Amino acid sequence: MIKESINFKEAGKFEETRFEKIHNVIFDSSKEASVLVAQEIANIIQRKEELNEPCVLGLATGSSPIKVYEELVRLHKEEGLSFANVVTFNLDEYYPMDKNDIQSYWYFMHEHLFNHVDILPQNINIPDGNVSSEDLQQYCIDYEMKIKAYGGLDFQLLGIGRTGHIGFNEPGSHVNSGTRSITLDHLTRVDAASSFLGIDNVPRKAITMGIGTVKNAKRIVLLGWGISKASIIKKTIEGEISSRVPATYLQQHSNTTFVLDTEASSELTRVKTPWLVKSVIWTEELKLKAVVWLSELTKKPFLKLTDKDYNDNGMSSVLSEEGTAYDLNIKMFNKMQQTITGWPGGKPNADDTYRPERATPEKKRIIIFSPHPDDDVISMGGTFDRLVEQGHDVHIAYQTSGNIAVSNEETLKFAEITKALNPESAEADTIINFLKNKKSNDIDLLEVRKLKGLIRRSESLGATRYLSVPDSNVNFLDLPFYETGTVKKNNLGEADIQIMCDIIERIKPHQIYAAGDLADPHGTHKVCLDSLFEALKRLKHKSFMDDCWVWLYRGAWHEWEPYQIEMAVPMSPDQVLKKRHAIFFHQSQKDGVMFQGDDSREFWIRAEDRNRLTAEKYHALGLADYSAIEAFKRYFF
Repeated sequence: MIKESINFKEAGKFEETRFEKIHNVIFDSSKEASVLVAQEIANIIQRKEELNEPCVLGLATGSSPIKVYEELVRLHKEEGLSFANVVTFNLDEYYPMDKNDIQSYWYFMHEHLFNHVDILPQNINIPDGNVSSEDLQQYCIDYEMKIKAYGGLDFQLLGIGRTGHIGFNEPGSHVNSGTRSITLDHLTRVDAASSFLGIDNVPRKAITMGIGTVKNAKRIVLLGWGISKASIIKKTIEGEISSRVPATYLQQHSNTTFVLDTEASSELTRVKTPWLVKSVIWTEELKLKAVVWLSELTKKPFLKLTDKDYNDNGMSSVLSEEGTAYDLNIKMFNKMQQTITGWPGGKPNADDTYRPERATPEKKRIIIFSPHPDDDVISMGGTFDRLVEQGHDVHIAYQTSGNIAVSNEETLKFAEITKALNPESAEADTIINFLKNKKSNDIDLLEVRKLKGLIRRSESLGATRYLSVPDSNVNFLDLPFYETGTVKKNNLGEADIQIMCDIIERIKPHQIYAAGDLADPHGTHKVCLDSLFEALKRLKHKSFMDDCWVWLYRGAWHEWEPYQIEMAVPMSPDQVLKKRHAIFFHQSQKDGVMFQGDDSREFWIRAEDRNRLTAEKYHALGLADYSAIEAFKRYFF
């Protein structure tokens, strides 16, 4: 049975804040939440089976529901859940799109669910991306009428796009809209670009169920995962109903629940500023978060905040604990000041009581884990350089080959150079012939993937040599989960975890740096981080782990908020320039990188802008004025 925490409760009677207009439940992880959602679906299927009635499910695609489908498959295989009485209607499909194309939603649904359960093929309904333009309108009407013929949807599973679309109901969609063709928003196409190996390959149109179709479902559950969804989740749950954010129409539905992870919920008022909606226990962490918020709101540095500022902005209760604004301001100023260090590996022969890192051992063994072969220099190139300069034994571990992010054009160039240097190379001939005749659905040959991986290896070695790291300290782990030849990766496996355990046990580090950014467009960072967490769990009983600290950096897409930062490493203008040059060694990722999300800036520009903005935020809080700052948060295992 479903746990009470996920059951629907009427809006206005469940939330801790008057701002929220849709019932929502927040979980620590998307995995935990997905299991409960799958169990709710299973309960509905079984209940309808007992009544000898079909169970009509509306299903979604994209990354959000994958773990739900995995759990449904597990329930079928291990607990006997039958789909024999299930009829499904998918929300949408790209148009035009052949169902056998690996980017099609027909392919997606069969790969993730239908091929693994006992659903009857005739009960599967997915919009046909091959229907002729002349027949399209009637096809959409027929799809709509078929749903109504079954009595509507018993359950509708949804994701949400960053435009606020549900299905492909883009901004401007009417509340009573039915199944129809639609032109995709540019941002929606950008978000899909990684699956299509570039935005130019993403279709401009789609077939979608309408808002009215979705709203007629008896039960709706919307899944929201990750920091990239936080802003639109807030607008949807707390904003006014508007066609500009189509998901806000769900405020009018009488049985809807948003199921969120902590990052997706982070902009909700009760999460971001809980002191505005209820009485809170003022922990030291919450005090810092609140004072940073107040400083940014009033545009005043810490030491200029007054009692009136606190009282006028709903924070009088914290002053009752601290005494005066002056006392609290000084305390929080010192807390932020103590995060700043030019010695990320610890300062030798110094009092480390208030420093982020230990002074001893003076020379530390360090592993920098980099999900892709450029995240190390993009995200922490200045700190990387500082650690080497200060004499630490720095080891780099590139977790994946990054081969999927090398364009075919770049690969062809290297293959042709190889052929010119060695005219007898049969391997070069194979690669050249494949790339010149490659079709959109073709998975790269092993030889092509190998060359793409070698391109990224050579670029990585160029950068690490530039930063004076010996080649013997550079490790290419090539975690197996990544090596599929397609954008879709395998789940984290035992072999991946063992590789991570082996390198940690071999080096016995005093420090580990890893990417804590889960917002990359195609999920590799999260799997890489999970592999580290699992390795740490398995190794924590080892004696050398007692002296190992883990620092998380953010990737190219987001930075830690000031109140989250526990180590801030300033960079001089010269170091900023040196970091830029290290990034430039990754030439295959310059000038039109394949997976950059909705930000058209090159990674080196993003990195510099982000580091400069972090420094500006510190300065605005009343701290020293630096050119740039790289930020880290400690992870305790």
